[in-house]
Amino acid sequence: MKKTCFIIKFILLLMLVSSGIFYFTILKEIPTVDALKKMHPPQGTKVYASDNVLIGEFKIYKGRYVKLGEMPDYLIDAVIATEDARFFRHRGIDYLAIVRALIKDIIHMRFKEGGSTITQQLAKTLYLTHEKTIKRKIKEAIIAFKLEKELSKEEILELYLNRAYFGSGAYGVEDASRLYFGKPVRKVNIKEAALLAGLLKAPNLYSPYRDLRRAESRARVVLMRMEREGYLRPSERRDAQRIPIKLRSLPEGTGIYGYFLSYVRDYLEDRYGIERVYKGGLKVYTTLRRWAQIVGQRRLATGLEVVDRKGGWRGPISHIRDLDIQRELASTVDARLLKNLKGTNLRAVVLRVYNNRAILKVNGAYGILRRSDALWALKRPKRKTPHSLTRLLSPGDVILTKLLKVEDGIAYVSLSQEPEVEGALVAIEPATGYIIAMIGGYDYRTSQFNRAVKARRQAGSAFKPFIYALALERGLTASTLLKDTPKAYPLGDGRLWRPMNYDRRFHGMVTLRDALTESLNVATLNLAERLPFSEIYNLALRLGFRKEDTPDDLSLVLGSITVSPLELTGAYTVFANRGYLMKPIAVKKVIDRNGKLLEYNRPEGRRIISEETAFIITTILQDVIRRGTGRAARLPFAAAGKTGTTDNYRDAWFIGYTPSLLAGVWIGHDNGEPLGKGMTGGRIAAPLWRDFVRSIVVDGEKEGFVKPQNVVKLKINKKTGKRSLFSDYEEYFTKGTEPGWKIF
Repeated sequence: MKKTCFIIKFILLLMLVSSGIFYFTILKEIPTVDALKKMHPPQGTKVYASDNVLIGEFKIYKGRYVKLGEMPDYLIDAVIATEDARFFRHRGIDYLAIVRALIKDIIHMRFKEGGSTITQQLAKTLYLTHEKTIKRKIKEAIIAFKLEKELSKEEILELYLNRAYFGSGAYGVEDASRLYFGKPVRKVNIKEAALLAGLLKAPNLYSPYRDLRRAESRARVVLMRMEREGYLRPSERRDAQRIPIKLRSLPEGTGIYGYFLSYVRDYLEDRYGIERVYKGGLKVYTTLRRWAQIVGQRRLATGLEVVDRKGGWRGPISHIRDLDIQRELASTVDARLLKNLKGTNLRAVVLRVYNNRAILKVNGAYGILRRSDALWALKRPKRKTPHSLTRLLSPGDVILTKLLKVEDGIAYVSLSQEPEVEGALVAIEPATGYIIAMIGGYDYRTSQFNRAVKARRQAGSAFKPFIYALALERGLTASTLLKDTPKAYPLGDGRLWRPMNYDRRFHGMVTLRDALTESLNVATLNLAERLPFSEIYNLALRLGFRKEDTPDDLSLVLGSITVSPLELTGAYTVFANRGYLMKPIAVKKVIDRNGKLLEYNRPEGRRIISEETAFIITTILQDVIRRGTGRAARLPFAAAGKTGTTDNYRDAWFIGYTPSLLAGVWIGHDNGEPLGKGMTGGRIAAPLWRDFVRSIVVDGEKEGFVKPQNVVKLKINKKTGKRSLFSDYEEYFTKGTEPGWKIF
């Protein structure tokens, strides 16, 4: 008996000691609450556009921090009523809520309801991971007790609402309010407050951008709980339910500036270090033009969708089995609530399908997809009449749609799909090198890989203008005749390389101008053979291309060099800026928290080619757009540019410029897969470039390119390349390089 008592006492003592060790070990891992109470989130780095408008912040703590007193009382009431009705009556752990949740879990034989208090949720947000383990739950309870002991209820609420996640990338109630409603939290109405409070349970599930009807329904639940807890009278709850939700357009502020900001962040981290960037309170003033960035993002996304559609529709995202169509129809909301999402991709559930239209539930609203808005997916080769929509869709299909308009409470949409093809767009001010727009992919929210900077792809024919510029620098002229006839090069293994032009034809003797205008490969190789290869190679290095990416063989002439869109676009400043290569600049100046100027970046350029050569190449690249491979980039004002397409249609380029704007477009697959037969730079990249430039260049910037005084224009016989009095063809020459006369 004594032995048994001893064993029991020993076990109890062991458990007590173990519990104590476990408790104090956990406490040791946790920062003091007093430090948390006194702590103010360190000031991160604020980033501004060229017009001094804030476009982003780099900081440790996500979200803008606001005091509890700046939040409406009904928002606080909504959060308490929904998340923790006994918040002011418990000390961190609500045992009644835990028992209630446990009973429901047993009844439903699964985790039906949680019993965490607001204090526990704050503990998890501040200190813990989201793993579901016993150890984590014990830690959560211990931290909750500490928080309740050392912080007031108001301080706990303030911290919670500034740290909680509200979906769509919004951390903290202030950022959530600005994201969903376009205004600070102090200005939200009671219905908007209820929607925000409802997001806390499952931010992605109840996001109004995923399903507005579900978000509305959740807001009504919150309002009913507020009534039940005594925060609202029944009449106030009914009035609140009738307030319409006016959403802010999703794309604004949720990825528009993402790629540019990532480029700036990398620059700052390399220069100042991570600690100073995220805690130093820096102010960074950049070169970005907000309108150019917004238009660039839209044009690139639309262009990639157009290219992707050429490969056909890949079918529904998923399918809902046993869909209750009548129930879904009865629960739709007024589509006018979606009007600010025009042009946005939205998920939709197919409810009914007819020959010429389909009835959808678009983000919770009643919608219609007309056959005319799905023709790209319906058309079949060699078939004049498109199939019925019934051949394409079935009730229960989940599809992606783009909102076209809202009319009479109905959302009219087009069939859409997220493209598998990717791309990049870079825009530079040629006179300064200022980067005014940088888009590194279809959507920063789904892929943060910045293709504008980090994608390494072959330049293809977009590299050719540099070869031709070097030829002009070495005394050749735009009327110099080049051979475009069959030739072969030994590869060293007994095989021969027989270069071909894109059209699979040879054109005999052609002028240097026509060879570049039509991007003739064989003529370009013959031109390169008239130049020392070392000069071609060194020119590539002087233009800023990496040595390790520059091949030391003749393939360089046809664009086998590997570049990023930013590098290749930046190199074209030698043509757009009178022979000067401008250093790309994204950051104008950086100021520290005390107002001290840390750096100021002025335009920096160095001459690579003469002004005369730059102008003559520009006139040739104008012909590329007027009558050459870049005809799809034609504009009603002066513009020059060059297409580029690599082997097997893996990459499509167009780099072009006006006197005031230089822009480059690249399209391709991340894994290097071919885009498809005929997917050339002139066909798919040039139209995208045209649409962007047309939206950016204003009337006052539509002047032509200025001819240098040392350039003359003479009548030339194209067949001989000599001067002639009786020719209608005129050509530009640098004084001193004019050809002789053709007498007979």
